[in-house]
Amino acid sequence: MKQPLFLKPCFQEKIWGGQRLKTKFGYPIPSNQTGECWAISAHSHGPATVLNGEYKGQTLGQLWQDKRELFGNATGDVFPLLTKILDARTELSVQVHPDDSYAMEHEHELGKTECWYVIAADEDSEMIYGHHAKTKAELSTMIKKGQWDKLLRRIPVKAGDFLYVPSGTIHAIGKGVMVLETQQSSDTTYRVYDFDRVDKKTGEKRKLHIKQSIDVTNVPHIDPKLDISTHKQGNAEITKYIATDFFSVYKWELPFGKASFQRGKASYTLVSVLDGQGKIIIAGESYSLTKGQHFILPFDVKEWTIEGKLSIIASEPGIKA
Repeated sequence: MKQPLFLKPCFQEKIWGGQRLKTKFGYPIPSNQTGECWAISAHSHGPATVLNGEYKGQTLGQLWQDKRELFGNATGDVFPLLTKILDARTELSVQVHPDDSYAMEHEHELGKTECWYVIAADEDSEMIYGHHAKTKAELSTMIKKGQWDKLLRRIPVKAGDFLYVPSGTIHAIGKGVMVLETQQSSDTTYRVYDFDRVDKKTGEKRKLHIKQSIDVTNVPHIDPKLDISTHKQGNAEITKYIATDFFSVYKWELPFGKASFQRGKASYTLVSVLDGQGKIIIAGESYSLTKGQHFILPFDVKEWTIEGKLSIIASEPGIKA
């Protein structure tokens, strides 16, 4: 089809959500407590819908099942990746995600390794990222005694930072932080601690998952080593943040002019426009790009040119995707 698949996101209200998905990106959010934009998603809990071309109106999940050639006839029961934008008006719960083996056995879906590109962060923003327990027994004791200040590791973050969050990493996005998240297509989250918050809709505290959290948490916590690299490509600055078995993630920063791209070994590319405006040219056809758009470049789009002033996060499936 040699054209991008532009997608209509799905939105999720959250106890910690706010309004910045509307004020920053202009999205039609359902309420002033909207926490997540599921931008490129085939997950049943929030499927994205195609906005253009012959597949207009179909969900990404339908295309994965019925038009696998768009994705290079990739294998797998489910579309493997999920791109979100999260707006944390207040701090998210302290949580951890399982790997594929544990998730398949207990939740019947993929595990959840993810990463974050920080779009915006209030002054002095922090993330909970990792913990200080040295053994599983110590982890269990500190959780059950509620020794959160002793257990949890906090790190400062600012706009432009990138964090990799492998399955088994205790974490929480901090108050006042907005991120673009690239993750495996999974909605399995084990809450370790939720600051004793009460959900206004139910009048009760949200459910915790202490046993599962202890089961899947990596002990001790070790920060993953990142090999971030940057190079010039035409007028663009290309940053490779990470390449894992699950996904590779890049930033395409185009302050002006144009840059040409050729696909490597990946069968398709996920693209999110974080800022600016311009256009993408494919096989002589031009498509407008503007802040807040999300799309997929399918298998038969092997090369493309981007023009304008744009800041883009792109991702590709890894060998396990």
